[in-house]
Amino acid sequence: MSFNLRGAIMQNVQGSNQEEVEATIVDAVQSGEEKMLPGLGVLFEVYWQNASDQEKQEVINQISQGLQK
Repeated sequence: MSFNLRGAIMQNVQGSNQEEVEATIVDAVQSGEEKMLPGLGVLFEVYWQNASDQEKQEVINQISQGLQK
């Protein structure tokens, strides 16, 4: 039996407004719990699929810089 984690996460956050999305991200980052990582990954995937090439490059630059610290 297979469980579609991506689909379950999308169903949980579907229809969220900006404040709810922000609260989800802040909670996941501040908690530092590994169980939150799949949810952040799904949110990032949504971002990536809707971002312009310029926005994608900015995120890549920010992440690369953050990894150098």
